Amino acid sequence: MSEKLPIEFGAYTLHELVARGGMAEIYRGTQRSGVVGFEKPVAIKKILPNLAENEEFITMLIDEARISVKLNHANIAQVYDLGRVDDAFYIAMEFISGVDLAHIIKKLSKEGYLIPLDHAVFVTKELCAGLYYAHTKKDDNGEPLRIVHRDISPHNVLVSHGGNVKVIDFGVAKASVKLGQTRMGVIKGKLLYMA
Repeated sequence: MSEKLPIEFGAYTLHELVARGGMAEIYRGTQRSGVVGFEKPVAIKKILPNLAENEEFITMLIDEARISVKLNHANIAQVYDLGRVDDAFYIAMEFISGVDLAHIIKKLSKEGYLIPLDHAVFVTKELCAGLYYAHTKKDDNGEPLRIVHRDISPHNVLVSHGGNVKVIDFGVAKASVKLGQTRMGVIKGKLLYMA
């Protein structure tokens, strides 16, 4: 996005570009309300402009929203909205004021440190609690959703400034509620974390 921030984006205001990946951009934003300046902090994930008409990426974003909206757990970032503004599909989700685990590992490594064992155990426990919830989640009829994240890496684990651990980015997850299916022989996720 080449426009100067902040900008209006549907019912949201985009304040700051937080991250850019191969498929989407993430913005820190606010959801506006017509009532006396009420605003809610959100993260807006929108498909990159050059991919805005790519059906595969649109389907992946819709699938991510369909999966994530069914997950209501303290260790999974919440999804609030799926929509489209002009040609831009987006997901509005919980804004986590903090950093990803990759940032923490990199910063400590530069200073010659590792994550302290008790902190590593805590983050792992919280991460596993969120993943267990997703893996065992059932639909309203009691049928398993069979959700497998498939992209767990330090980049997809956020740690808030208050110490909360949140799993993010179910963009390549496997689940029974997906519109698209992975083609046979296609690998999803980051190669470095396949094991």
